[in-house]
Amino acid sequence: MSSNIDGRVAAHDGHAHLQHDGGQEQGGCTDHCHCTARQGADDAAVRHGHAAGEVATAAVRESPPNVAMRVEGMDCASCVSKIETALARMPGVSCIRLNFAAETLELALAPDSATAVGDIEKVIGGLGFGVSALQHQASEASAAPAAADDPSWWRTKKGRVVVGLGVLMGAAYAIAHFLPQFGQWVFAAAVLLGVFPFVRKAFALARAGSPFSIETLMSVAALGALAIGEAEEAAAVVLLFSIGELLENVAAGRARAGIKALASLVPKTAVLLDPQGGQREVPAASLRVGDQVLVRPGDRVPADAAIVEGVSSLDESPVTGESVPRPKATGDSVFAGTINVEGALRIRVEKAAADNTLSRIIKLVEQAQAAKSPTARFIERFSRYYTPAVMAIAALVVLVPPLALGGDWSTWLYRGLALLLIACPCALVLSTPAAIASGLAAGTRRGLLVKGGHALETIGRVGTIAFDKTGTLTEGRLRVTDVAAFAGEDGNGVLALAAGVESGSSHPLGKAIVRRAESAGLAIPAAAEASASAGRAVHASVGGRRLAVGSPVYAEQAAGLAPEQRARIEELQNEGKTVSVLLDEEARSVLGLVALRDELRQDAREGIARLKAMGIRPVMLTGDNRRTAQAIAGDLGMAWEAELLPQDKLRLIGDMKRGASVAMVGDGINDAPALAVADVGIAMGGGTDVAIETADAALLKSRVTDLAHLVALSRATMANIHQNVVFALGLKGVFLVTSVLGVTGLWVAVLADTGATALVTLNALRLLRFGRG
Repeated sequence: MSSNIDGRVAAHDGHAHLQHDGGQEQGGCTDHCHCTARQGADDAAVRHGHAAGEVATAAVRESPPNVAMRVEGMDCASCVSKIETALARMPGVSCIRLNFAAETLELALAPDSATAVGDIEKVIGGLGFGVSALQHQASEASAAPAAADDPSWWRTKKGRVVVGLGVLMGAAYAIAHFLPQFGQWVFAAAVLLGVFPFVRKAFALARAGSPFSIETLMSVAALGALAIGEAEEAAAVVLLFSIGELLENVAAGRARAGIKALASLVPKTAVLLDPQGGQREVPAASLRVGDQVLVRPGDRVPADAAIVEGVSSLDESPVTGESVPRPKATGDSVFAGTINVEGALRIRVEKAAADNTLSRIIKLVEQAQAAKSPTARFIERFSRYYTPAVMAIAALVVLVPPLALGGDWSTWLYRGLALLLIACPCALVLSTPAAIASGLAAGTRRGLLVKGGHALETIGRVGTIAFDKTGTLTEGRLRVTDVAAFAGEDGNGVLALAAGVESGSSHPLGKAIVRRAESAGLAIPAAAEASASAGRAVHASVGGRRLAVGSPVYAEQAAGLAPEQRARIEELQNEGKTVSVLLDEEARSVLGLVALRDELRQDAREGIARLKAMGIRPVMLTGDNRRTAQAIAGDLGMAWEAELLPQDKLRLIGDMKRGASVAMVGDGINDAPALAVADVGIAMGGGTDVAIETADAALLKSRVTDLAHLVALSRATMANIHQNVVFALGLKGVFLVTSVLGVTGLWVAVLADTGATALVTLNALRLLRFGRG
């Protein structure tokens, strides 16, 4: 958009150069593949680095996933890591893609591998996860199985375990109260029954390469407490640990609920119109490109389509977050999931169900939630050392006091077991992905589509935001702003004659003049013998007169300009407007002026002011002429650079990146090179394919003020992560000291771990309320 308008305006304005902001679309790896070939490049490819991106993309192409299945029971990033570790040890398995939010697994299985699909199922099942809806994919286009609805918590496997343990514990306490001599035996039985599934899973994880799992720590602690005669506390450990696992499961279901809510927006059925005019109800998923569908008032649109017949208003809030219904008429595009508010519409399907805007948003959100942010990667690496380190401390606590200081073995063994429970890294590992998932979901609900944790983290740290002008700060559509008449003409007459000359032109300036005349209800006279002088003028015979609409430079050469006319032209150009001159070529006289400008978006001033208030420096980078750029940027109070080629934008963004992180905001098409080289690329989207696919983030409402919301969301998410880490490490630090000193025991230690997990989860879920109220 910007290259065409900016370039042709520059030519029409008398400049000798044409600006082209074009460029190739941004590349980069968007799938989250944990294969061996990519492991080294994965961190480097988080940004748009060309070398790393090419390595990552090449690895994906070499071994595309050909097996997909649903994995049930993944509650946190730790579960993902366990499955990845186990599968990576299997021969012939590569390119493992686990999506925690969607509960899906994709991997590449070599055709000549000794590993069979059944072996993969067996390994995952042995780790305690459910495997279902196996689907052997024949091509890359095959889709992963969709997740089913989550059952109520008491119907889940973990829910039944908690209920069973609760009943067992209640019975144990009752028997211990009435028959004290059998109390220890009943508690011991409860411990053995309750801990058995965790012991079995711990052995499976150890064989699969994860010896320091939370299940191992809990099993050792519970059985150790039982061995030293603390059966009641051991039973409490098992029950509290199971409750913690259930809480994680419930929280995971809440995280997935946002995606399922999006998917439910598309109606299950549609009213298909046959060529004879008949109507029949069909599944919406069966619609094909070219089908015509009836959308009645109150119905949801079943597919991305174009209106063939009818006028109405559509509520697009499910897709863009914009609450005000938008008027739509014949020829306009409509999105799947939007709501028809008023009149009946006949629409023509333009995209299949798997490719509609809502499906693409769902897929991108799922991919974004599956991607590991830099902070999450760091915490995962930290937890790998943290758990063994705390286990080593626990061993020292058990051995050193009795051996070196003559302490009681039973006392120090008990304290060491308490430390084992404190070593569980669950709350710490959950601290980042839980916040990132909530932040991404909150953004999507507001029309802020962010493609991954890295982008969400980086946006809040940017010091400079560079803007393209056309279609970003401005509406991307030229409008007539002023009409001046000379030589006895009036304003409407000048506009009508100029529209007549331009009526056959495809130039943006000509189209804008014709639109203005039509909207003013003027009769546009017929034109004949139309022709054009490239970059100079359009000529035509109108009402027997040979007229032209051209640039001021052409008008000066063809007819000459009076001093007052030159002054008026200069005044308009200093306001950043493009001036077209209407002249009678035979009489060599100027009849009038038409001034046009791509006007600022309504919220541009407010959006830039908010960013400046947040300490962010806005800069406009445009291919348009300096005079227009100065007028627009001056109106917004921001720095600017004009008459830039794509390579100039790349150079300037590279220079800015030396001082701070830089975000680039563009229309997602012509600004792709600049979007790619910036730390974060943000597209003004309006829900279009290019906007969704090109950059790291897309503002689906196409509002400048949403940039401030995006920065605020990023900062709120990072603050939430920091709070979560403090909760997780702070509680563990406190109870580590109290456990060593003997102030707190086993059940308090496991309660601290469960409490930290609950606090982290609840704190992360607060982000879902971002922007409400």
